Amino acid sequence: MSTTPLPGIGVQYDLTTREHRHLSVIAHRDGARTVNVYRADDPDACAQSMHLTEPETTSLINALSPAHRSPNLLSTTELGLVAERIKLSSVSYWNGRLLGETRMRTDTGASIVAALRRAEAIPSPAPDFRLAGGDTLIVIGTREGVEAAAAILGRE
Repeated sequence: MSTTPLPGIGVQYDLTTREHRHLSVIAHRDGARTVNVYRADDPDACAQSMHLTEPETTSLINALSPAHRSPNLLSTTELGLVAERIKLSSVSYWNGRLLGETRMRTDTGASIVAALRRAEAIPSPAPDFRLAGGDTLIVIGTREGVEAAAAILGRE
């Protein structure tokens, strides 16, 4: 990405995507943004220009931010791991059962690294930790492992 100061206007950010598409964003001094998409056959010719207000810009940033793919997603890393909050339903099959009974790590490769119960955090719950409806479990693993864990924990 390159940055070009635009005196009296703001700053222009230019980037070329992996698919060799040219985009630019002009960050105006008043908080507005102009997003420009250039033609694939002529990267110097603008195909589409869109002016966004400051609130629209904030909405777009939130939509593009990795943390907003899912309201439960906590983080992703270059290692391919994610941490996600999974709330245990009051009608869950696991309500009142021991964490070890889920066979979570064995069956999914994902680990429950903490449980949030009311205002209390229980880090590294042991296999004899008794799950309760309303618990929010922090699960870490690969995307596939966390999705499998969510399916197991969603069982009624």
